[in-house]
Amino acid sequence: MEDKEANTYTAEDDTDRSSGFSDPTGVLVEQKWRGTVQDKTDMEVLGRGQVLRRNFKFVSALAFGSTLIATWEVLLANLVFITMNGGTADLFWGYIVALVSLGLTYASISEMASMAPTAGGQYHWVSEFAPPRQDGAGLIVLNNPTYAFERWHAEEVEDAGRTLPRSIMYSVYLNGAMGFLMAATLSFCLGDLAAIVDRPTGIPFIQVFYNATQSYTATNILVTIFIINLTACCVSALATASRQLWSFARDKGVPFSGWFAQVSPTMHVPVRATAASVAVTCLVSLINIGSTTALNATVSLCVAAGLSSYYISIACVVWRRLVGGPLPPRRWSLGRYGLAINVASLCFLTPIWLFAFWPPVTPVEPSTMNWAVVMYGGIIIWSLVYYSIWGRHAYSGPVTVVKRDY
Repeated sequence: MEDKEANTYTAEDDTDRSSGFSDPTGVLVEQKWRGTVQDKTDMEVLGRGQVLRRNFKFVSALAFGSTLIATWEVLLANLVFITMNGGTADLFWGYIVALVSLGLTYASISEMASMAPTAGGQYHWVSEFAPPRQDGAGLIVLNNPTYAFERWHAEEVEDAGRTLPRSIMYSVYLNGAMGFLMAATLSFCLGDLAAIVDRPTGIPFIQVFYNATQSYTATNILVTIFIINLTACCVSALATASRQLWSFARDKGVPFSGWFAQVSPTMHVPVRATAASVAVTCLVSLINIGSTTALNATVSLCVAAGLSSYYISIACVVWRRLVGGPLPPRRWSLGRYGLAINVASLCFLTPIWLFAFWPPVTPVEPSTMNWAVVMYGGIIIWSLVYYSIWGRHAYSGPVTVVKRDY
């Protein structure tokens, strides 16, 4: 009984430690899992209680991010689309353009993660940095069930304000280098595209493995390594998605928030949010059984949703830099180049976001149409209705509990 009471989160616990904030999850972690003194200060500034264990350090966070990005694996998985759109020239030069543009984007994201190291990620940054009375409009786009979750548990990383941005950028460097090696190898060693595509497997990279090794055993081993890596990526993605869902539910930003916001008092993880993320992922994977067109549209929708979250978050920081006053203190900064990097990132993201809605082939027919644009519009309408009827009465945004002293 004493142990249970010691681990129970109460409003009085927070009143003793800081300035009286509370957390709806009902769980308090042991002292040894609360991170550094700076972590505790960050949580007090963000108006949150430490309910998740800070068991990620730099190396583990770097490994988590590198596994989640999975650059070279995704290049292989998308080889079938590359053969239909631009070929090897587009693969090589397109990869360089994407690497530069997303590098600028993640640099912008890393700085924001240092300003506000929270599991809320983009939706928290929009709430805190958006122009007054505009944060709700931006969050309508982020209130999206296919929103692309990112590679940080801001509240499970030790010394998060410094570790998070470093792990994000080093993950980009590491995966960028491996992806470039894969893109260059494929571009110059792929061979006859038609011969690779027109094979019984229907999966070009398997044929590439066989052509390179001339061995079924070696091909099976390489494909097995590929599957293991992507499986690890999926596990990391599910873990990240569950934390973002939990964080949004903590602020009453999604339906059934009270249920999703609960954290296991013994494992100190959001079990319900994790289970929901797994269930939704399994259901989405079943779409491919009925229609590859629907699955491709869902994938495109996820890409567009992720890019939208980047764009809105970075645009809010640009506004804050120009007219909105000082930015919060951060331990990882872009310095005097911050505004230029933010603006360049937005310039790169704009055409990429538009291309996410384009059909993959011509002529465009119902079976080849990219229906992501219809789904995206439908989700925006649903979010507007939800926010107007219920959300605006329950959700106030993370900014209402933040305690900044600029």
